[in-house]
Amino acid sequence: MSRIGRLPIQVPPSVDVSIDGRDITVKGPKGSLHRSLHPDMTVAMEGSTLVVTRPSEAKHHKQLHGLTRTLVANMVTGVTDGYRKPLEITGVGYRAAKVGDKLQLNLGYSHPIEIAPPDGITFELENPTHVAVSGIDKELVGQVAAQVRATRKPEPYKGKGVHYLGERIRRKAGKAGKIGGKK
Repeated sequence: MSRIGRLPIQVPPSVDVSIDGRDITVKGPKGSLHRSLHPDMTVAMEGSTLVVTRPSEAKHHKQLHGLTRTLVANMVTGVTDGYRKPLEITGVGYRAAKVGDKLQLNLGYSHPIEIAPPDGITFELENPTHVAVSGIDKELVGQVAAQVRATRKPEPYKGKGVHYLGERIRRKAGKAGKIGGKK
């Protein structure tokens, strides 16, 4: 049996879960999430826990078992605690600012880049070089953070650009000096 799939999901008392066939809706203090699950997977409420079961031991069902359990657990965590992805901006003159609810980035291009947050996503600005993407949907938070990072990926020579907080940037040595002279 799947080690991840067989783990029950603890549902806090502040969270309301409704299962309608293959659709699951999770409502909590931070908001509501809805997802359609694979028709082969079964999610059942047993007391204050959710249990995901699979119909057979086929490889495909084993793979879906762990995935389905993780997706549902992420929904429960999202509506209770939410998700946050911090980003760091490195480079001389590189900075971020909030204009209304939009994020405006100055990253060395001839124009500032504006990113409008989708529904359920907010940008937090700790200082001009530290931005955080937060929301209740883990998948959407990661996608928006990746879009912000893609505006100027960190380059390997000086490390300038937008990167995740704690991300290790693989650095390269610069040009080696010319040995000898012209003959």
